[in-house]
Amino acid sequence: MMVRDLHDWRINPEEAREVQRRLAGLVSRHSEVGTTRVVAGVDASYPRWRGVGTGSVVLVRYPDLTLLEVRTYSAEFSFPYIPGLLSFRESPLVLGAWKRLSSLPDLVLVDGQGIAHPRRMGLASHLGLLLDRPTIGCAKSVLCGTHGPVGEGRGSWVELVDGGEVIGAAVRTKERATPVYVSIGHKVDLPSALHWTQACCRGYRLPEPLRLAHLASVGELPATKSVRH
Repeated sequence: MMVRDLHDWRINPEEAREVQRRLAGLVSRHSEVGTTRVVAGVDASYPRWRGVGTGSVVLVRYPDLTLLEVRTYSAEFSFPYIPGLLSFRESPLVLGAWKRLSSLPDLVLVDGQGIAHPRRMGLASHLGLLLDRPTIGCAKSVLCGTHGPVGEGRGSWVELVDGGEVIGAAVRTKERATPVYVSIGHKVDLPSALHWTQACCRGYRLPEPLRLAHLASVGELPATKSVRH
């Protein structure tokens, strides 16, 4: 699977921040999500004391969310752990798994921030540009911005705002569960991101593609041969 060559990976933290500032202007905030038959979930896990991480990509069929394919890739890290720069640490792992896929998904859900990031360039946006696919950020915590109270019911949401700009939403995907934080990755708008995040939920806090991707990244869901779809 092709990956765009947008920058050198052998860079220091300040150079990485400059790459983020440059790439942020390339992110599309307009929805290009068309007919969706296959959705990907992307995650990365890394026990900090080991120095080795695993990136995972799972494919599920939409709308029944049947698991189609699981790919993982493990390697030593080439970039330090620095909040706000995690995409430089995690992207090479995810891309390693992505290159092993047998087919392309129509939409990618990413366990991480999209534009809900100080430089509007979280993992979901970074991967969206590298893969040239519609991506949605679905993070478990806030990196920047604030929001008001979220209703207790499933599907309740409020805007996440930073510096007067709406950068995402806090979304209750399961009744009384802690919200997840949804934002534009690339080639989606916020209404589309909210729709697809909730459409891919099946009774858990995380959308099903991300729940499965997490299990794969920690070794609880083995890599599989591709399934015909």
